[in-house]
Amino acid sequence: MFRSKRSSHVKRLWKSRLAQHETESSDENNPEELEKKSVTQSILKRLKEKQLEMLIQSVESKGEEHSGCVLLPKGDLRLGRRCVEPHILCLQIWRWSDISESSELRRMPFCETVDDDVYVCCNPYHWSRKSDESESPFLGRSALERVHITDFGQSEMGTDEVVSTETGNTPTPHQLNYSDDSMSSNNGCVRGPHWCTVAYWELRQRVGRLYMVYDPNVNIFQSLPQGDGLSLELLQKEAETDSVKRTRDKIGIGVVLSREDDGVWLYNRSQFPVFVNSPTLENIHSRTLPVLKLLPGYSIKIFDYDSVRLLKQLTDKRYLDGPFDPASVRISFAKGWGPNYHRQFITSCPAWLEVLMTIDR
Repeated sequence: MFRSKRSSHVKRLWKSRLAQHETESSDENNPEELEKKSVTQSILKRLKEKQLEMLIQSVESKGEEHSGCVLLPKGDLRLGRRCVEPHILCLQIWRWSDISESSELRRMPFCETVDDDVYVCCNPYHWSRKSDESESPFLGRSALERVHITDFGQSEMGTDEVVSTETGNTPTPHQLNYSDDSMSSNNGCVRGPHWCTVAYWELRQRVGRLYMVYDPNVNIFQSLPQGDGLSLELLQKEAETDSVKRTRDKIGIGVVLSREDDGVWLYNRSQFPVFVNSPTLENIHSRTLPVLKLLPGYSIKIFDYDSVRLLKQLTDKRYLDGPFDPASVRISFAKGWGPNYHRQFITSCPAWLEVLMTIDR
């Protein structure tokens, strides 16, 4: 009975593979496909029933339902004339057929198998693809060598107190009133200082209260079957325009904001692209507003603390078109804005986030 159930799980997972692998004729006529099927089923049979069920849950829900790590021993698998790592094979089967290198990947913040020397997580929805724009374009090695990094005190980083560069309505971290209410965490427990504040906007209207983030990462979503974080659905009233309603429907399980050792990362978990603008993604020699498109399943470093500490030294205020906040990041769901889009300003986007970073000072 046990073997029969586990075998049915393995067959179910193989049937859930990517569409381009689903023709029976390719199984019969393509030796490479037959070998891939054999190797995949071989590693799946090493998993316990509970792990197979977690993998089914993850694959069939496309990551919408939370599932734990699925562990397989590290080490290359022989696939024809080439070798492939177990998690790369699983990603090729259930997520991205063109993935080939671990260097293209980044773990999701909720993956618990980070420093394991023996096992690797093979849950395909515990991984993201790194965007090509993940490194700050203006802060290369030459810039670091030319500019001496100093420890900015509060008087230096907090000199220019500005409001939202788009609307003037959202206070920056320097202006926030730290009342007893604001010093409580998202679940009501008193904590230390928050590392960012999130404002949700629809067109030019801010919706709901500011949301302060204390935990290292936070889910921001329209609907999430399991998990916690900032539910935009709970903030929203009846949509005033069709564009807002349609965009809300595209947010889905949304994005993850994560403060990590090298900066703040954005992970797009939804089925639609998101668009992002950040001061540390900008090229300071360009006067055009860079808005980067982040595809579903991809991740990008949207804020670099080292870069922002240099930003005031490297930015010539004579060329700024208006108020400039080096701690403000903007993220639009499904709709882009700027010179390459018909929406010139983010306040024309149906649903977007303003993320105000708390810079160490």
